[in-house]
Amino acid sequence: MKVQFDQESDALYFRLDDSKFIESEEVKSGIVLDFNDKDQVVGIEILGVGKRVPASNLKQMQFEVA
Repeated sequence: MKVQFDQESDALYFRLDDSKFIESEEVKSGIVLDFNDKDQVVGIEILGVGKRVPASNLKQMQFEVA
């Protein structure tokens, strides 16, 4: 999985695998899912992150694996 934060566009993108995405769907205002040809979610984009998450949380990322 790859995570990218674009500060200029205020967008956070989670790339779940490397397969080509062929369709995108905005499931809620500012939340976009990318799908591959098998209808699997391969990417998640969150727009307007600064309005959704406290700025201090964007400075560091923590991952937990269960």
